[in-house]
Amino acid sequence: MTTGANCEHDLDALGRHGFAVAYRMLGSVAEAEDVVQEALLRLSQSEQRLDEPAAWITTVVTRLSIDHLRLARVQRESYVGPWIPEPVIAESAPGPAARVELVDSLSQAFLVVLEQLTPVERAAFLLREVFDYDYPRIAEIIDRSEVNCRQIVVRAKRHLAARRPRFDPDEALRDELLERFLAAAERGDVGALEQLLADDAVLYGDGGGKAMAATEPVVGGATVAAFVAEITARRHALGTFELERVHVNGQPGRVLRRPDGTVWDVLSIDVVDGRIKTVRIVRNPDKLGHV
Repeated sequence: MTTGANCEHDLDALGRHGFAVAYRMLGSVAEAEDVVQEALLRLSQSEQRLDEPAAWITTVVTRLSIDHLRLARVQRESYVGPWIPEPVIAESAPGPAARVELVDSLSQAFLVVLEQLTPVERAAFLLREVFDYDYPRIAEIIDRSEVNCRQIVVRAKRHLAARRPRFDPDEALRDELLERFLAAAERGDVGALEQLLADDAVLYGDGGGKAMAATEPVVGGATVAAFVAEITARRHALGTFELERVHVNGQPGRVLRRPDGTVWDVLSIDVVDGRIKTVRIVRNPDKLGHV
């Protein structure tokens, strides 16, 4: 390891890499940050010389995430209403140079699908299919044989094959649909909303039992349109909110804030075949503190 300013720069890079792994494992910003902090602390206390610190961080972060995920899975079984991963906010979409698999694997839709895997399956799948580690290295990280790792990844891919999300590749179209969707919602124009939504659109609200939200998925384009118009009208009655257009986990979205800056909710959409397929609204305050 280097020292001084370069060491600080290295630690920043290692922290970002560790977070990329931990967040995809856990779907929680806070838990991922805790895991990375623990890994960096262990690194700072290690007396051994590390030729590949990034590989070391990946190993420690993955193992810590497996342990965290085992506990989190129990908590999520009793979660009130739909569970949505904590949103990761960016002011703009990832650039064209970003690896497609890294961007897609950040999406909330993909992270929800990963919930059906065991912690070890999730780790092996992400290390192989997203971060491009070879099987001998994966075997070292998750403490399994190479043959077993191959079997785990094949099994995970089979589980995910039918449910892995797909998105419309046209970023300009996705952003335009969000703009029209938000404008129609603010006007309370149910008809315009319905035209933008797929017939089988679904809305998920995550209040976690701590904020008002739909406790069951809202299904069907017409039903979602009416629901969005209704909750927007109710919010108008509460006063003025600041609306900020952002990208949520790589997909178009917006953040609503009260005049004092408090985040009210984070909304995002998934676009498939030119129409809005999924709407997600995170209102659980425990998931919005970092926004």
